[in-house]
Amino acid sequence: MKLGLLGCGTVGSALARLLEEQRETIVARTGVRLEISRIAVRDTSKSRDVAVPDEAFTTDTLGVVEDPDIDVIVELMGGIDLAREFVGRALALGKPVVTGNKALLAAHGAELYAAADAAGVDLLFEAAVAGGIPLMRPLRESLVGEPVTRVMGIINGTTNYILTRMTEAGASYEEALAEAQDLGYAEEDPTADVEGYDAGAKAAIIATIVYGAIVPHDEVHHEGISSITGEDIEVAARLGYAVKAIAVVEGSTSAGDPSVAVRVHPALVPLDHPLASVRDSFNAVFVEGEAVGDLMFYGRGAGGAPTASAVLGDVIDAAVNRIQGTSARIGALAPAKIRPIAESSSAYYMRIAVIDQPGVLARVADVFGRHGVSIQSMEQHGMGDQAVLMFITHVSLEAEVRATLDELRSLEIVNDIHSVIRVVGSES
Repeated sequence: MKLGLLGCGTVGSALARLLEEQRETIVARTGVRLEISRIAVRDTSKSRDVAVPDEAFTTDTLGVVEDPDIDVIVELMGGIDLAREFVGRALALGKPVVTGNKALLAAHGAELYAAADAAGVDLLFEAAVAGGIPLMRPLRESLVGEPVTRVMGIINGTTNYILTRMTEAGASYEEALAEAQDLGYAEEDPTADVEGYDAGAKAAIIATIVYGAIVPHDEVHHEGISSITGEDIEVAARLGYAVKAIAVVEGSTSAGDPSVAVRVHPALVPLDHPLASVRDSFNAVFVEGEAVGDLMFYGRGAGGAPTASAVLGDVIDAAVNRIQGTSARIGALAPAKIRPIAESSSAYYMRIAVIDQPGVLARVADVFGRHGVSIQSMEQHGMGDQAVLMFITHVSLEAEVRATLDELRSLEIVNDIHSVIRVVGSES
C-alpha cells in the first residue's frame, strides 16, 4: 500500500522514521507492506532526516492527492483552507485519509465525515485530539454503545506545564510561560493555548464523536489561565485541590435530541482525583459512563514521536480496511442542541475582598442565599481594614452564580472579587 504524505515537519518526519523501523513487524502482523511513495512539501531542497528518496519529494500537493498509484493520503500539513481542499479531494477520489489536523476537523469535520461516509472510505484522526494517547478509537468503537455522561480532561500540554511550574516551583504565570516558550511547548504568540482555543477545538471534536452531534468549535465556552495567580494555587493546595486547565464535555444521549455542553476553563480538581496528578506537558482524559463507570486515558499529548505513533496506527487501519473494502464510519450526525454556559452547573471557589467591619459576612452570605447558591465552606482572613473571604460553594447553576456575583459587585462593602474558579471532579 502506497502512502502520499502531505507535510514532512516534526510529525511527518517522525512518521517516516517510525514506519521504516516497524515496516517488517507491520507486515508480519497485518500482511500489509506500507511504503511512502510521495511527499508534498513547501521546499524540496530542505534536508530531512528520513529514509525516503529525494525524488519522492514534490511541491505539487494536488498531484500527490490525485496520483492514481497512491492508496492512502496522510495529511500533516496543518492549516485549514488548503487542507480542507486536499482532504476533500482525496475523499472524493475514494482514498482513505489520515489526519492530525484538529483545526480542520473542528471547523469542517461534519462536512468531511459525511464525505468519507459517502465515499465508503476512512477518515481517521487519532492524533488530532490527544497526540499519542489512544482516545478517538475507543470513543468511536469500544464505547460507541456506552451512555457517556461526561468526558473531562487535560488536553493542552502547554497550559498544564505552566500550571505545574506555578504549583511546584512557585513561578509566576509570566515566568512559567517564558519557560514553556523556551522549551518549545508554547508558541511565540501563546494565545491559542493559554486562552483555551486549542483545547476548545479538541473538545468540540470529542463532543461530536461521543454524542453523534455536530458541535461547532466556536460554540465552545472558553476561559484562559492568564488570570490564575500564585495565591489562587496556594489557597487551592491548602484546601485540598490542584488548579488545572480542564475541558469538560457533557451531554444527553437521548436519540434524536442530543443536548451537549462543552466548556474549557481553569478548575480546582480534588487532590485525590486522577487528573490532579497529571504533570508537566502530559495529557489525560477522564471518561464517565453509566455502564462502564470511570475510565482514564493518560500519556503524551504532543511531540513528534508520540503523535507519529498515533498516525501510524491510523494508517495501518486505513490500509487494512481499504484492502478489505470496508471503513470505519462516523455515521449520521444530528445538529446538536448546545446548552449555554448559563445552564451548566458546578461548584465554585471564590476569593472576595470586603471591608472588615461587623455584619459584612452576614450581608455577603445573604446574597448567596437569596440567589440559591449554597456555601460548602468559608474562610476569612483580615488584612488591616480589609478582609478576604474565601468560599467554596455546593454545585450551583451558573446563572445563579453570575447573579450572585453581579449583586456582590454592586455592594459598597465589596472592594473586589479577586477570583472565581469552578470546582470539578467532586459531587459536592
